[in-house]
Amino acid sequence: MRLAPSAVPQGDFAEPGYGRRARHAEWLVLSCYLLGALALTWRLWVDPASRAQVGDSQDVDLYTWFLRYAATAVARGQLPALVTTAMNAPRGIGLMWNTSVLLPGALLTPVTLLAGPQVSATVMLTAGFAGSAASLFFVLRWWGATVVAAALGGVLYGFSPALLNSAAGHYQMQFAVLPPLIIHALLTVVVRSGSPVRSGVLLGVLTAAQVFIGEEMLVQTALAGLILVAVLAAGQPRAVLSRIRPAATGLATAAVVALLCSGYALWVQLRGPLTEHGSPWTTSDFISRPAAFVTPSGGLLFHTLASARTAASYPNFLPEYLAYLGWPLLAVLLLATLCYWRHRQIRATAVTFAALELFSLGGSARLFGGRYPVTLLPWHWLQGLPALSQMLPDRFAVLADGAAAALLAFALDQARSAAPLGPAFVRRGVPTAIAALAIMPIIPLPLQTAAVTPLPGGWQAAFAGLHVAPDARVLVVPVPCGAYPQALRWQATSGEPGSLIGGYFIGPNLKGQAVVVGYPGTSPPGYLNALWQGQKPPDPPSSATVRATLSGWWRPAAVVAVTPARSRLGRFLTRLLGRPAVKAGAVLGWRLHA
Repeated sequence: MRLAPSAVPQGDFAEPGYGRRARHAEWLVLSCYLLGALALTWRLWVDPASRAQVGDSQDVDLYTWFLRYAATAVARGQLPALVTTAMNAPRGIGLMWNTSVLLPGALLTPVTLLAGPQVSATVMLTAGFAGSAASLFFVLRWWGATVVAAALGGVLYGFSPALLNSAAGHYQMQFAVLPPLIIHALLTVVVRSGSPVRSGVLLGVLTAAQVFIGEEMLVQTALAGLILVAVLAAGQPRAVLSRIRPAATGLATAAVVALLCSGYALWVQLRGPLTEHGSPWTTSDFISRPAAFVTPSGGLLFHTLASARTAASYPNFLPEYLAYLGWPLLAVLLLATLCYWRHRQIRATAVTFAALELFSLGGSARLFGGRYPVTLLPWHWLQGLPALSQMLPDRFAVLADGAAAALLAFALDQARSAAPLGPAFVRRGVPTAIAALAIMPIIPLPLQTAAVTPLPGGWQAAFAGLHVAPDARVLVVPVPCGAYPQALRWQATSGEPGSLIGGYFIGPNLKGQAVVVGYPGTSPPGYLNALWQGQKPPDPPSSATVRATLSGWWRPAAVVAVTPARSRLGRFLTRLLGRPAVKAGAVLGWRLHA
């Protein structure tokens, strides 16, 4: 049972004369990917410590917090704790329930400690574009694609609109390096001869690594791999029996290795403290609208003012606008599927692409305005299953782009080899030109950037003057939440305080239901934040209520407010807590008895 063309030995590439010339071509392709990623992120690299991409600013600040958190743990000679009170003290947060990118955060520790978490975020974005393209490029080469075809496939996947828009705040989706490698390892276990144990070990390690990058992407990758294997098995039923035993051995090995590497983390997530259930989102809202497949966003080179406005007004904002591929590419993919359906590679990747795009439409009648039965949507039958009910369907578009890229690459090779007789540059050049023109509509513009929230003057001097213990909990005003993420950014930039009251994260409510947690706009956190904004709410809490909150639940060792002493907030806290122990720049600090 082989995915590679029958004319190509399993361990070889389809391109004859693979050797020094082909290796030089591969290095050239990889260099172009890196240059493309740098061109896409150059506005960040102009000042990587102080600029972030424009998008979901709360999520961007949160990811820098996660990068700092992982780096601080590694610097102390520890693995990052899976439940921590570094945010949302005293209860804490569960890292595995949040998109905490623990593995990239740990690997980027030297960068974070030397240059700051925003630089690490820029490195991660750049590596996400170039690394994802390179990952699929090598997978396509391993399965017989020529350098030119694999290079175009890598461009389509690594610089796709789905990854471009994910960069606006969803780093765990944008860093899509491992999914192609996981599917390659799965196919190696299932359809190729060789040591199933060795292949299973590789699959297990890659699976565990993806757990610590993004579990949602791992589940989607598993579904994509299952579809691909099912189509291959259906096309070669006689070969299935001969592969059952080695495939089972390899998959069992992969499961054991993955559980050894990530089993404890999954146990903490599912059975440890702060366990939750359900999804914090209305998952039926996160679907790919049909118009999104052909309406380019403003982040692409070829767009119109109307299309940019449509994308910008998408119900779930730009990071969820993932479906666009454009009419030219969709037409080429359809034509290639019809022309080369008899080839296993084309058939398998085409069915996988179609299934993933159908999944991205969701399983709700909302898609068709209630005019068509939801039973026509395959995700309708899957969305209630364990581990799938919490997934956001529109994000299948990322892996669908990978399947589209593989389909384009294999179809291009078929077209070049099947072209009529004639000059070589015509036989090979015309199909290549058509494929290149088809992906031109997805050419991205450089990411838009903006200055990050700077560290307040006197921030570090204030903490030095307060002399609180490294992990003592501190109440910072503005109290951090979704609408006020500033303290998370300041904590990420400076490492102070070690334990922060409040936050912006996914966590369980009192019934264990997953919710997006940030202190609500009610008293006393909402009142303190309103005062920080210079407002005076109509129903302020009494000083006794605020004191009770401080002494009863929060019990901070210190209170730090980024405000002038004569502001509404400064005067209120002075009446409540007495004269500040520290005045440093724009920061006031009070030392309390914990």
